[in-house]
Amino acid sequence: MSLQLRQLNTASADFEAEFQRVLHWSAEADAAIEGRVAEILADVRARGDAAVLEYTARFDRLQAATVAELELSREELKAAFEAISPAQRSALEAAAARVRSYHERQKAACGESWSYRDEDGSLLGQKVTPLDRVGIYVPGGKAAYPSSVLMNAIPAQVAGVPEIIMVVPTPGGEKNPLVLAAAYVAGVHRAFTLGGAQAVAALAYGTATVPRVDKITGPGNAYVASAKKHVFGQVGIDMIAGPSEILVLADGSTPPDWVAMDLFSQAEHDELAQSILLCPDAAYIAQVAEAIERLLPTMPRQAIIRASLEGRGALIQTRSMEEACEISNRIAPEHLEVSSRDPHRWEPLLRHAGAIFLGAYTSESLGDYCAGPNHVLPTSGTARFSSPLGVYDFQKRSSLIEVSEAGAQKLGPIAAELAYGEGLQGHARAAEMRLRS
Repeated sequence: MSLQLRQLNTASADFEAEFQRVLHWSAEADAAIEGRVAEILADVRARGDAAVLEYTARFDRLQAATVAELELSREELKAAFEAISPAQRSALEAAAARVRSYHERQKAACGESWSYRDEDGSLLGQKVTPLDRVGIYVPGGKAAYPSSVLMNAIPAQVAGVPEIIMVVPTPGGEKNPLVLAAAYVAGVHRAFTLGGAQAVAALAYGTATVPRVDKITGPGNAYVASAKKHVFGQVGIDMIAGPSEILVLADGSTPPDWVAMDLFSQAEHDELAQSILLCPDAAYIAQVAEAIERLLPTMPRQAIIRASLEGRGALIQTRSMEEACEISNRIAPEHLEVSSRDPHRWEPLLRHAGAIFLGAYTSESLGDYCAGPNHVLPTSGTARFSSPLGVYDFQKRSSLIEVSEAGAQKLGPIAAELAYGEGLQGHARAAEMRLRS
């Protein structure tokens, strides 16, 4: 059956209306999910381990007498690492080393404390400290994601977080060895075979067995996303992740099969994932469309890819590469590939994207696994105001202020004047008491 994939042209009179239909996706969770999640969170908060065990048995078909039985020991993680193939061990360690190197540079660039003294001898600065304990959620439904373990745990480790707690669903009790091995390589301190809203609740509120964390990071299904939204404020969260997205901005110089497979790389995640091509060359778009039709039957997850491309995908012909860049900024995609002969010509025009992949050889999949930068990225247009997960998500900043006696004489009258203007006499008098008579 021929693929029904939208092909749009920015020169068409109806382009704007069709374009909006492509972009439309409601980030609002189904009302039934919202209600069910609220019940689970309240139950776990009230009954702790007992509720966690009941929901784990119901949703993951995993029976245990205590939550402690669901904790994976460091020895079990090590055993999983030693049991996987040498090639997998080598790949995990190489990917982890690149991810760690990137985030160590990130920490050096923006994550250090600093201070200075002004002309009156007052000290002003910033103290950067890691969070005490974080929880990372690793999805375990349609696929296993050892790469997500690396991308969440390693920046937390580089930031200096002393305790990293991992939760991962294991439906039917089936543990993925590569996920456990990744936890060992990434330095996870404690790991539990828990998933869903109940795992988020256990991390947010704490139970007799699962320690309460300060922040929860990592993607999950609609129940996990809704739960993270509900517990925000009780704990920090990284973001509310929507379906995966890729936007390929092409000038027609990349082999069309490469671009077709890059579009598949996100479409295979989920039926709601979005894959879009922007290109000014009509003949090249036709070549990519032909490659998609030819390659789709070879894909093990072709049903998911087909549903994704037909539901939310598009091949869009633009008037120029400049216009393609403008449309890209409107979309603000999670992953943006600049597949052209001279990607650095277009990069300055691109303002909004979770990650920008420059050049034909830079497939999005390299960023997902081993390039180094984080693959936890803002989705659903939130790259307009959000950033990738990083070391800074596992740190907090405290202001440092030490005012000298001379500085108090200078700042006191200023503070008092403003405080009286706000009607806050206590503030004003506290500043005035430190003034010399």
